[in-house]
Amino acid sequence: MTLRVALVTPPYHSGVVETAGAWPNVAFVTIAGSLREAGFDPVIYDAMTADHSLEQIAETLRETAPDVVATTSYTSSFPKAVQLLEVAREVVPGVVTVMGGVHVNFMYAEALASTSAIDYVVRGEGEVTLPELVDCLACGGDPSGVAGIAYLRNGEVVDTASRRLLESLDRLPTAWDLVDWDLYRFYPMPGKRLAVVSSSRGCDQACSFCSQQVFWGRTWRARSAMDFVDELEMLNRRYGVDVMMLSDETPTLDGERWEQILDLLIEKNLGLHLLMETRVDDILRDEAILPKYYDAGVRHIYVGVERTDQATLDLFKKNTQVEMGKRALDLINAHGMISETSFVLGLPDDTSETIEATFQLAQHYNPDLAFFLTIAPWPYADIYPELERFIVSRDYEDYNLVAPVVQPKSMTTEQLMKTVIDCYRRFYTAKLETVDSMPPFKREYFIVTMKLLMENSYLTRFMGGLGSMPADVDRLLAKWV
Repeated sequence: MTLRVALVTPPYHSGVVETAGAWPNVAFVTIAGSLREAGFDPVIYDAMTADHSLEQIAETLRETAPDVVATTSYTSSFPKAVQLLEVAREVVPGVVTVMGGVHVNFMYAEALASTSAIDYVVRGEGEVTLPELVDCLACGGDPSGVAGIAYLRNGEVVDTASRRLLESLDRLPTAWDLVDWDLYRFYPMPGKRLAVVSSSRGCDQACSFCSQQVFWGRTWRARSAMDFVDELEMLNRRYGVDVMMLSDETPTLDGERWEQILDLLIEKNLGLHLLMETRVDDILRDEAILPKYYDAGVRHIYVGVERTDQATLDLFKKNTQVEMGKRALDLINAHGMISETSFVLGLPDDTSETIEATFQLAQHYNPDLAFFLTIAPWPYADIYPELERFIVSRDYEDYNLVAPVVQPKSMTTEQLMKTVIDCYRRFYTAKLETVDSMPPFKREYFIVTMKLLMENSYLTRFMGGLGSMPADVDRLLAKWV
């Protein structure tokens, strides 16, 4: 009998990031491909994007009747991922439950102790580990021989040997045909179908607040330029995907490889729009080839500025200088691409004055889109020991970069939230005053994004009584919508 494995996203909504659109979980696509290659019957069920309640999830799982339900979690989605597995246990007799993702990769002991809903934790990459685990269970084997997992035995945590990272990312099995493509759209460009793609995994930096460099052990592996671009072409021609969001932390780390990708995309002329994140120093390095970015379809670039004072950048171990962020954003703007960045607020030493200074410089930096985020103290990040005594919430759902989890020494969390919302209100009110001067592409993109932020963003939960953003923005938006 072929075992059915349901890969299910937890019904968690983070809000701000979902303003951009809805996209499939690319890790599920490669894990499902590996499961199918190993002889199993995978199902991809994106309960989050479908906006399904726990009751709807229960009914879908009852109908699907999987032998294994596997989900994923980052820190703020962990509670919802647990609820999902609890539901699976209730409605599918004898089901095996599995959780992977960055949170349980590090917090597996705490996770296993906190709930009986998790049978197994997959640590690290899942493409080899999950099929091997499922095969072991199907054969009645001993899971202690499966590398890269953790589970409870007689009340004690068993964590098996760590699994080596995949040697090559080229030609991984994929299951894009299992994706429900009708769910996925890029909202700032109405009518455009969106996919998330990965050209590399990892990061070689040491940012102290970041989860990714810890998860990947400061390693970086890349697909070949041709392998990656072939996949983009296939997604475009077979599934009608016209917007590609790169999930990579640093897709441009290898400058020669990145330029090969740009050249191939220009040569193929697929008409794609690319959205990506990279480092400010890579943008500065690539100043001479930024026209290639645009010609290859790159339309939106996020760079992590984080702070506008050097002392905090050094605390964050960003390995950049403050003036580099301004220069990188200027270059992105000068080449007609949407510039986006974020500023991290709410550190223990922050005051209303330091936040105001950051805000003033954020305006000077002049990104098209700016997000003012509250620090999230990931319990496995390098900076966590410095933040731990200032943490005021242990509810992981609050670790969403919006709700204040760390309380500054001289501010209440209410004061911090009001100040953060006021940063948003003033930044975007001022930005809307400049809409007339924006090029047509940026103007349309910006107006649609602003409307989405106001109508659908998680931020709106915090606006009541904390700021006048909706009234100010509605007045200005009315000129254009």
